[in-house]
Amino acid sequence: MNIHLKITDQLLSTARSDLDRPHRFAHERVGFFTAKATIADGILIILAADYQPVADEDYERDPNPNVGARIGSNAMRKALQFAYRSRASLLHVHSHGRLGQPQFSRVDLISGAEFVPGFFHAIPRMPHGMMVLSNDSANAMIWLNENDRGRYVSEISVIGPQIIKHGDPQ
Repeated sequence: MNIHLKITDQLLSTARSDLDRPHRFAHERVGFFTAKATIADGILIILAADYQPVADEDYERDPNPNVGARIGSNAMRKALQFAYRSRASLLHVHSHGRLGQPQFSRVDLISGAEFVPGFFHAIPRMPHGMMVLSNDSANAMIWLNENDRGRYVSEISVIGPQIIKHGDPQ
């Protein structure tokens, strides 16, 4: 199945600004997008709708130097409540910085396979996933149900402002 993730440039900018902020001990920040989903012409379309940062106090220290950020159960609970209110998909997001197509790290893939299926316990009928950003690109994986192993999103589109023409030029 092809999966197309769409996000407005304003929402993406909001997330990038938040994820770029330093934390007193975490090496990277984490946030969550909520999204709406529909199927059109056999393509799963996911439209990011809102962003919620993880609060400073919800990060936990991790002795593993390969872990950029660890968030606790409070952060996950708040994210699930955030998505549950609107019965939305939930996407865990963080940034690796730099330029170019970002890839999920081994730690990202292992931890995502553990926590994303849990999102279905709160919001069972929506796809959920995770996203990694660079400074100019993104990559995402979506799970269709709690038994899914996750699949890469085929296309990510950033929707910017449009010029609206009113009447004929004189």
